[in-house]
This record gives sequence, C-alpha cells and structure tokens, in this order.
Amino acid sequence: MIVERLHDWNVTPEAAVAIQRELAAHVDCETPLALADVRLVAGVDVSVHPGPDGQSWSQAAVVVLSFPELRAVETVRAKLPTPFPYIPGLLAFREGPALEEAFTLLQTTPDVLLFDGMGRAHPRRMGIATHMGLWLQRPTVGCGKTLLVGRCSPPDDVRGAWSALTDRGETIGAALRTRAGVQPVYISSGHRIDLASSLALVMACTGRYRLPEPIRAAHRAAGQMAFGD
Repeated sequence: MIVERLHDWNVTPEAAVAIQRELAAHVDCETPLALADVRLVAGVDVSVHPGPDGQSWSQAAVVVLSFPELRAVETVRAKLPTPFPYIPGLLAFREGPALEEAFTLLQTTPDVLLFDGMGRAHPRRMGIATHMGLWLQRPTVGCGKTLLVGRCSPPDDVRGAWSALTDRGETIGAALRTRAGVQPVYISSGHRIDLASSLALVMACTGRYRLPEPIRAAHRAAGQMAFGD
C-alpha cells in the first residue's frame, strides 16, 4: 500500500501539536462514500507492550476483510519500539511509526479503513484516523470506545440510534448505539468520508458485538506480540 510520508515522527510534543494544526487544514470530511462501491474494508489497531528489557513496544495490525461478507483477506503486523510518551491528543505520534510500517506491508489496498481511535472527534480535529488518512489518502473512520472531547446526549437504546457529538458549536462526530443495552461507540470521520457514510459503514460492519468486526479482528492481531522474532 502506498504511504505518503508527510513529516518526521521524531518530534517534541510542542512540534507535534503544530503539525496537527497544520494538517487539519487539508482534511476532507464532506465526501460521501457509497457502500455499494466498497469491496475491501480494513480494521486498524495498535497494542503497546513492555519488552523483556523494559522497553515499550508498539505492534500495529491491519486486517483487511471483504465487504459486505467480512471475511479475512490479509493481515499484516509491524512491531517497533514506542518512540513517544503517552499524551492525550497525540496518539498518532505514539502509534504512527508502527502503523506506517504495517501499511507498507499490505499487498491489498482497502477501500476504507476503520481505526480504533478518533477521527475529527479530537481537540484539534486530528485524531489517529484523520492523521493517517492524510498519509494514506484513503477514506478513514475513527471508532473510539471512550469519549475524548465534546458533548452528546445518550442515543436511544436501539441498535443504530445515534446522537450528535459537538464541541465548540461544531458537530465533530456521533455517539452510536451498535447494540441495544450496551454503551455507545464514538464515531467520527477521518478523511475523505462524511459522517453519515461513516455511521452507515460502522453499522454494516457490526454484528453481535459492540465493536465493528474489522476493529475486533485488528485488536486480536495486534495483541499477538512475540519477541525474539
């Protein structure tokens, strides 16, 4: 898969914030995505583990599934030392290097990618899905398990119900009830896709569980870390 390197990852937190603000001007969150045109959807996740020497390691996993059948097509992993501290709002700089390497290993090119993390539902509108969407120039969607920024009313307790997530007078995403009786997930456009299409895609990829199947598959693959290989 082609990855366009837009900046260095080895930067200070202050420089990382400046990069996010600069990149935010180039994001497209208004383009509809027709699900009928989607053939391959990828789930993306990163797991961080301590190594035997105490060094923190990040393992990125990208799992490509057929759509709408959601059958596994390809899985890639990349493992690197974690180069950046944990700072809320700067997740891309912690996970980005391993993700970049994983994406370069992909032999297939997904039509759209679902990230375990945020898109525009971010203080600077530059969550991991948005950030990597600019590097990939593919449609990307953020699917967060917990709220990072913004406010919303609880959606109705019905599968598919959602409520707008707003921040500073702007709609930045939605709280989506993927199953009745469970907590919502927080969906936001990453890049090259609008919110309505993002919600429709997540629901089309979600079965018996709270999280969409591509993200569940990526989470399992990212957790399978081994050292010495």
